[in-house]
Amino acid sequence: MKIKTEKLYYNYSSSEPFDAEILDVRPADVGKISILLDKTIFYPEGGGQPADRGTINGFPILDVLEKDGEIIHLLDENRLNSAYGQRSDLVSLKPGPAELLLNSRRRRDLMQLHSGQHLLSGIIFLMTGVRTVSMHLGDETSTIDVDTAQLTEETLLAVEDAVADAIEENHPVIVHLCPPEDLSSFPLRRVPPVGEEVIRVVDIGRHDVIACCGTHVKSTAEIGLFRILGAEKYKGMTRISFLAGRRLLLDSRLLRQNAVIASRALSVPISETGQGVRDMAEKLARTEKRLKEFEEKAIMEKAEILIRKAVDTGSPEQRPEQRLEQRSEQRSDLPMVIESYDEENINELIRIGKIAQKKCRAVLLLVSINEIKFAAFSSIEGFDLRQFIL
Repeated sequence: MKIKTEKLYYNYSSSEPFDAEILDVRPADVGKISILLDKTIFYPEGGGQPADRGTINGFPILDVLEKDGEIIHLLDENRLNSAYGQRSDLVSLKPGPAELLLNSRRRRDLMQLHSGQHLLSGIIFLMTGVRTVSMHLGDETSTIDVDTAQLTEETLLAVEDAVADAIEENHPVIVHLCPPEDLSSFPLRRVPPVGEEVIRVVDIGRHDVIACCGTHVKSTAEIGLFRILGAEKYKGMTRISFLAGRRLLLDSRLLRQNAVIASRALSVPISETGQGVRDMAEKLARTEKRLKEFEEKAIMEKAEILIRKAVDTGSPEQRPEQRLEQRSEQRSDLPMVIESYDEENINELIRIGKIAQKKCRAVLLLVSINEIKFAAFSSIEGFDLRQFIL
């Protein structure tokens, strides 16, 4: 038998405890249990909006889902077992009284984001005729996907200004229920879902009117702050990222802290950190180019040293290649040069060895003291180096 839970989350956003009844406790996925209540203040994930968080009888909620007409509150079974000192076996939280506590700060954060998203999507539609295809409210950034391959920077700035105007004008955010109200009487931005008994229409006046099952602030002023962070191409559309409310304040603080650090490191005013970073990047690029030239020169010099040592190791009367031609049956007599390097890494040794390998006939064994690795080389095709290094 399905349990029908009364949905109170649309009109409840308080941090005060709320009394409810646990009607059923069921096993869920591994390590989790499902709690079903007679009424709930926790919004279940849906429509691009994440689920609420909070506690039931002091135990943290992992997630809230609406599945097959039931609202399921998922809890951590292992945490329950630890608290009760036994296996829960569906007994740790029994049917009966329950105290619900909503994470009201998270709820307000999501309401600010969701109402801000409605303004963003509605104003883009009014200004450009471009529709929003989907939206996502994330823990760090939130996005909408709009049905166009390109929106200019000038358009995005104009949209951002229009959203800011709508917030400052403090328009009411009204929720209509259809029925009893007539759905056809609203100029909806998008066709509502089919099959719902009651359609919730979120109305922000001339800025946006659309069917929505999410939670919202009561007026646009409650959104507080709003910023478009950027836009990028995504599957033939444009994905716009944004922030709103208290979350944008926290982001601004972080940016300010980083700007102060950069300003001090570059010895420039905060207002000039952008140019300071560009100047520093250009200077570093020139320095890296110069260092690369020195590095290439050093590699060549070290290779030349190996080549000279290989020649000196051979017979004083004959060059190594001459001696090898005469002693093709005794390749174990091939001159061998062992060289160790204190600071060079194995990749540098490979570069040195490959250059020397092309210019001398010898076995080269190069050892990186720092990395405790070695590389061996021979220019004789098919020559077995194992007789030297095993």
